[in-house]
Amino acid sequence: MTLHHYVMCNTGALREIPLKAIPVTVEQLSLTKNYFPIIKSDAFGGLRALRKLSLDGNNITTIKPFAFRGLPRLRELSIQHTPLATVASFAFAGLQNVTQIQLSHNKILRIEGYAFAGAVNIRQIHLADNPTVTIETNAFSSLSNVDRLILPSGIRAIEPDAFYGLETVGYLKLSFMDLASLVPYTFRGLTHVKLLSLQESDLGIIRAGAFEGLVHVELLNILNNKIDAIQELNITAANRIRVLRIQGNHLLETPDSGSIVLEGIETLHVNSNYFPCGCHIHTLLDSPLANGSYTSHGGAPAGDFLSKNYCISPLEVNGLPMSSIDLYSIGRCMEQVTRESLDAVNSATPAVWRGQSWHWWQQWSSERSRQPPEKTLISAVSSAVRFLAASPLMLSMLFVGCCQIFSIKIS
Repeated sequence: MTLHHYVMCNTGALREIPLKAIPVTVEQLSLTKNYFPIIKSDAFGGLRALRKLSLDGNNITTIKPFAFRGLPRLRELSIQHTPLATVASFAFAGLQNVTQIQLSHNKILRIEGYAFAGAVNIRQIHLADNPTVTIETNAFSSLSNVDRLILPSGIRAIEPDAFYGLETVGYLKLSFMDLASLVPYTFRGLTHVKLLSLQESDLGIIRAGAFEGLVHVELLNILNNKIDAIQELNITAANRIRVLRIQGNHLLETPDSGSIVLEGIETLHVNSNYFPCGCHIHTLLDSPLANGSYTSHGGAPAGDFLSKNYCISPLEVNGLPMSSIDLYSIGRCMEQVTRESLDAVNSATPAVWRGQSWHWWQQWSSERSRQPPEKTLISAVSSAVRFLAASPLMLSMLFVGCCQIFSIKIS
């Protein structure tokens, strides 16, 4: 009996998969450069000896659920250079022993949830050179032992829990993305990662909880990105991130006080970044990014941060090392001073006085809305005097500061 280990039917103008004509003993099957547009469910059922399957260069637009079910020995699958636009839910479900899937050079825009459900032994997935826009929730669910997940450039949205179920990942690189934001729970369920790299991308706003649920990471890289703002960057001992490298990024806004928490990290590198050097710089220098409240493994001095990072604004200091500017000459922003003053007052003022303060503010606001504009200044001063006189503690704490900040010129 002759065994058909290898069957090649390339450029055969096939418009459907000729399953009945393929010997069940085939181990390698190549059906490249044909014309079939759909891979139906159980399209290769019965080819239980098949180890390698290539479907490159076809007119594939649809892969039905469980298209590759019934191939217990299949190890390598290649679908490249096709017009495939969506990796649909359960398209690759049931691939029990496949170790490598090549999906590069297609037209994939979306990866739907549970696309790879049950394919627990996949070690490598290559999705490079696709115009992928969205990675949906649970897109990679069940891929429990992936060495390399190569995603395409240009991703515009990563839904919450997109990587949920990736229990062990060696290498995950996300580059050249164009995101509005990193949303809460972007990386939840992603565990035991040797390298997670976010690089050369527009990350938009890093939202609160973006890294919540990401655990056991050897190295987290945030490299060469544009970041509009950091609403919250909260990394704690629960994340178990050994090394965090924040390098080469351009941050357009200074994070608010308390919005950054970096705890439980063995080694922290923050260098070659560009930060705003305006009146909010003091908030930045008090943050863990500048080692203000973070003690690194090697005990790196805070001055190291200033010499290794740069100013992005104001324009006159753009590109200068932060160590070259006179920090003491930069006053704190008014809203920052006001916030700090109010915090101090609220912590020192008895509740009864705070209640009177709020009552006075409501009364003054109501009175001002009924007054003509020319009486506003006189009314404001008069009301302030009455309020301070009624609140000796407020008078003692704020009078000197107010005199220094405000200068009233009457002409």
